Amino acid sequence: MEKAFTAGVLTISDKGSQGKREDHSGELAYRLLQENGFSVIRRKIIPDDRGQIIETLCEWADKDCLALIVTSGGTGLSPSDQTPQAMEEVIEYPVPGVAEAMRAASLKKTPHAMLSRAMAGVRRQSLIINLPGSPGGVQDNLSAVLPALKHGLSKLSGDMSDCAAPIER
Repeated sequence: MEKAFTAGVLTISDKGSQGKREDHSGELAYRLLQENGFSVIRRKIIPDDRGQIIETLCEWADKDCLALIVTSGGTGLSPSDQTPQAMEEVIEYPVPGVAEAMRAASLKKTPHAMLSRAMAGVRRQSLIINLPGSPGGVQDNLSAVLPALKHGLSKLSGDMSDCAAPIER
């Protein structure tokens, strides 16, 4: 039986946190993760505030020990976009291939994808991935990386099995 990894969805939106905008992107991330066998046990909407982002990510990784945390929003070039700065303070090491894969997938649809500052990284045994704040961006980016996530999370949690079958000659 396949392991159900725990997950959290953190929406970072000033308007969403004030109840002035519905959280369609966080809802979509939640649904995609659930449909792919993740047990989403944390969901929250907070303003684009570096301190609150850091506090929530640290709590979910350190206290709740979530295997996967996805954020939605705050990854652009706006002065109010604080997610990447918060991530730099939270993660122990980056996983650049995840962000590269997301940008590559998005670039097929829009040249604006190259402006994304989304990151992915590890804190303790949690993989944290930043997604854009739009539902389309969540769909494209999360769909691009979902096929590799369970393998990566297994490795992060200590799976020592070989990653590929040996080549027979």
